[in-house]
Amino acid sequence: QLQLVESGGGLVEPGGSLRLSCTASGFTLGHYAVGWFRQAPGKEREGVLCISGSEGSTYYADSVKGRFTFSRDNAKNTVYLQMNSLRPSDTAVYYCAATSQYPSSYVQAMCAHAPSHEYWGQGIQVTVSS
Repeated sequence: QLQLVESGGGLVEPGGSLRLSCTASGFTLGHYAVGWFRQAPGKEREGVLCISGSEGSTYYADSVKGRFTFSRDNAKNTVYLQMNSLRPSDTAVYYCAATSQYPSSYVQAMCAHAPSHEYWGQGIQVTVSS
């Protein structure tokens, strides 16, 4: 059974940091394209960061550039989203997702269309508030 499980969310003050983890089971995450998405109340799910493959291009949404970074630990079958300088506007449920690798030139388009990713975690709440 293919599964993604997020962890690391919670409540943080503005300006603080969190690191989300996404661990896969049933498949090798390093062989897939990965995306981090988020959905705030009343808003559509938006792509935060996507990478087209194990050595592919990375796309960052403008709202998180310079603050969020992606990393992976293949030995742990886990990817991470490091979130720094958090703002109240970052408050949302965060999801990791995976799909088959695709050409690097498509990374922005794939990130803009959440249903393009086949496998999803259950989501984890991140709340930025004082």
